[in-house]
Amino acid sequence: MRRRKILSIIICSLSMNAIQAQSDDVRSSVLQLNTITTAVPFLIINPETRGGGMGDVGVSASPDGNSLHWNVAKYAFIEGKSGASISYTPWLRALVPDISLSYLTGYYKIDKMSAVAVSLRYFSLGNIQFTDQFGNNTVQFTPNEFALNAGYSRKLAERLSGGLSAKFITSNLTGGQTVGGANSKPGRTVAVDLGVFYTNDDIVMFDKDAIISWGAAISNLGAKISYTDAATRDFLPMNLRVGPTMTWNLNEFNKLSVSVDLNKYLVPSPPKYSEDANGNIETDANQNFIISKGKDPDRPVPSAVFTSFYDAPGYGDYDQSGEWVPINAGVLREELNEVSVGVGVEYWYDEQFAFRTGYFTEHYSKGNRKYVTLGAGLKLNVFSLDFSYLISTYNVRRNVGTTSPLANTLRFSLSFNFDEMAKSDDSN
Repeated sequence: MRRRKILSIIICSLSMNAIQAQSDDVRSSVLQLNTITTAVPFLIINPETRGGGMGDVGVSASPDGNSLHWNVAKYAFIEGKSGASISYTPWLRALVPDISLSYLTGYYKIDKMSAVAVSLRYFSLGNIQFTDQFGNNTVQFTPNEFALNAGYSRKLAERLSGGLSAKFITSNLTGGQTVGGANSKPGRTVAVDLGVFYTNDDIVMFDKDAIISWGAAISNLGAKISYTDAATRDFLPMNLRVGPTMTWNLNEFNKLSVSVDLNKYLVPSPPKYSEDANGNIETDANQNFIISKGKDPDRPVPSAVFTSFYDAPGYGDYDQSGEWVPINAGVLREELNEVSVGVGVEYWYDEQFAFRTGYFTEHYSKGNRKYVTLGAGLKLNVFSLDFSYLISTYNVRRNVGTTSPLANTLRFSLSFNFDEMAKSDDSN
């Protein structure tokens, strides 16, 4: 297999949090890397453009056609009867040229209280030439992953809604080829998303009419996935997202929104294992790794979700006996550092032209994604066009010669308003 293709498989099979994890010579003796990884990380990648221009935020931003990714509960408050959107993202083009993420979604407002939505997410890893153990070409295959999602949202009160969606996930990374002497198969599983959304437009702030919104969502809550017949199964990227949005109607033509999203994985933090004098991990009589600090990551999904808030081993170092010794408040510090933050700003002029920017940051020991985003949108009667651009700040802050794989990421979206389309047909 060509070297660049091996790299793409490794990157896309691991959590995207691990892409930029780099050691720092000055601080590594105290704060070691302990990045959380999961299977099918494409589920957590933002597939659409509006949030992509606002620092990857969206749990409480005003509802739109792509709300199924951020918070299914928002559809109960969406304006309009129905709509659809298609988005395309060339992914990790700093590494390889043919990885992409496509996203198709649509919604329908049943009545004033409820709405339904569906989406199809497709992730292509490009064409790969497989080889045997002697380096001879065998078959070519395009690894791919997709998720089919359907959701329902309903108002629970005048300003509060809840939502639930279910998704079917398929991940085919090898095409059934034998890898490392083991027969592989596509991984398949199901998961659910849960969300709540609150919005209040009866607010005055700084002498301006304002809207305050708040959202919370749990994504990809489901059974583990496996690519072989072995007992080993991997967690989905279960994620908790919460945050507020504040919108000011500055005047008849100008509107400004500020959103903040906090993200926390609901999967086990990697523990620290006991090491011998040579730095090798020690095993017990059953050949299982001996955990020095933290919790065994091989546990049921419900347990993993609840213990994910306190299972980190904590920052520290190994002592002379090979045991992990956290520093003061090391466990709490590590748990807090597992929270990534996105901040986004959106400006609308005359509900037709949109300009967006944002910033996303993640602790360096948990993935080190740090970037600025820019975006713009044009809304016409029947359709709207949006794009976003990602500028990595990783190089600037670290002053190193490497480039973030996420650098220069572009996203494109085309959305349709079926209500306006029907009005145009009626007028003709």
